[in-house]
Amino acid sequence: MQKEHGQLQDVIQTWEKNWDELEETDLLLEMAAEEQDGDAEREVAANLVSLEKTIALAELECMFSGEHDNANAIIAIHAGAGGTEAQDWVEILMRMYLRWGENKGFKTDILDHLPGDEAGTKSVTIIFKGRHAFGYLRSEVGIHRLVRISPFDTSGRRHTSFASVMVMPELDDTVNVDIADKDLRIDTYRASGAGGQHVNKTDSAIRITHLPTGIVVQCQNERSQHRNKDMAMKMLASRLYEVEKERQAAEQDGIRGDKMEIGWGSQIRSYVLQPYRMIKDHRTQEESGNVDAVLNGEIDSFLTAFLLWEGR
Repeated sequence: MQKEHGQLQDVIQTWEKNWDELEETDLLLEMAAEEQDGDAEREVAANLVSLEKTIALAELECMFSGEHDNANAIIAIHAGAGGTEAQDWVEILMRMYLRWGENKGFKTDILDHLPGDEAGTKSVTIIFKGRHAFGYLRSEVGIHRLVRISPFDTSGRRHTSFASVMVMPELDDTVNVDIADKDLRIDTYRASGAGGQHVNKTDSAIRITHLPTGIVVQCQNERSQHRNKDMAMKMLASRLYEVEKERQAAEQDGIRGDKMEIGWGSQIRSYVLQPYRMIKDHRTQEESGNVDAVLNGEIDSFLTAFLLWEGR
């Protein structure tokens, strides 16, 4: 309750600050008009642009009404159909999300990284820590499709690749997920592959298999086996929590809760680099022709469009 009260106070203070800045800008505009002050007019224009962005962000945050929207987010990206192409696509998506997180001021850690056979990444798990991280990133759940001229094809042919994105909230202590020790198989292994300073290169990496569901989680980021196990258990709890929510939703809606195949016909978003350049979200119809900017982390328009589409 105290945490929720603090969050509401933050929202109120943000709107009060925006209102004060708007009133100050209005006074500055009156002065500029009376004195025909060009510099003051330009300052007013700049203030209004800044205010518009700030208010848009504040409005966006008001859409975060989900149970765990304010939680940290754990995102897992897996290569699908496409072989080396798909593994390179996972690497591109990983960079896109890390850049986005950096731009948002989120703290990010690569919890697990499995390199590709020849290039790229087979799978990667990243945690984003910051206000509304899960609220933003939950829109990314699904299959992401890439169409481009393959850099790995000497004939220069066009290839289609797929990657799946899974997003889970990092659960706090108020959420209890019952996990029996007898249902777990815990293995240790040596971390390997890319990841730089984020990935530990000792035998402390942990893999936990939840036997009843077959869910497997891994963590190799922390410096001790104990901390890797703690993080892996948090990841498993989040996965099981999401699975149960999906099962309940499927029962209520009378639909099947089967996992989508990572391939044709199930994508939520297409990133086309050839024969034209366009990124399109198939749920919201949001589009962008600035492919380079999006792949460099500028994905806010897609996240905002999803929140508006979801709340309509």
